[in-house]
Amino acid sequence: MKTFELPPLPYALNALEPYISEKTLEFHYGKHHKAYVDNLNKLKTGTEFEDASLEAIILNAGSGLFNNAAQVWNHTFYWNCLQPAVKAGESNKPSDELLEAINAKWGSFENFKEEFTKAAVGNFGSGWTWLVTDEKNELEIVSTSNADNPLRSDKEPLLVIDVWEHAYYLDRQNRRPDYVADFWNIVDWEAVGARY
Repeated sequence: MKTFELPPLPYALNALEPYISEKTLEFHYGKHHKAYVDNLNKLKTGTEFEDASLEAIILNAGSGLFNNAAQVWNHTFYWNCLQPAVKAGESNKPSDELLEAINAKWGSFENFKEEFTKAAVGNFGSGWTWLVTDEKNELEIVSTSNADNPLRSDKEPLLVIDVWEHAYYLDRQNRRPDYVADFWNIVDWEAVGARY
C-alpha cells in the first residue's frame, strides 16, 4: 500500500515572518496539514485507492477521501507558492511572459492584485482563491470552497492563497484582508511563472 507523507516545507518555519509567523506555520503545516495526510492514509486503507496518486483520488474518490486528498494537495501547492520575505527594495513581480499575460487580461499587475484580493477576501467561509489557466491557456481567478480545487474543473493552478481561518487566525485573528495584503510580500513569482 502506498503511504503518503507530510512533504517537507521548502523553507524554515520562520522564513515567512513577519508576514506569516513561525507559530502559525507550526500549527498550519505541523498540525492541520499533517492531520490531512494521516487521515488520508487511514481512509484509503482497504479501498480501490490504496495505491492511487493524490490526483487520482481527487478526481475519482467520494467526499471523505476526496476532502483529505485535496487538502493534502492544496496545502502542498500553497506552501510552494510562497517564498521567504523579499528584501526591502526588491521587486516581487511575475516573469515577463506571465506579467504580459496578466497585463493583457487585467490591464495591469495592480489591477490583477486588486481583483485577486477582492476574490480572496470575499471567498465566503473556508476555501481557496486561485490563479489558473483554462483549457485555452487563458488566465482566470477562481475561488473554491472547503477542499475543492481547480483540478476537478480541468483548470491548471498557478497560484493559490489559503483562506481557511487556520491560515491566519493566530497572526491576524479575523482580519482576512490584512492576511491577503501580507500574502503579496511572499509570493514566489518565479515558481508561479514556471508553472505558466
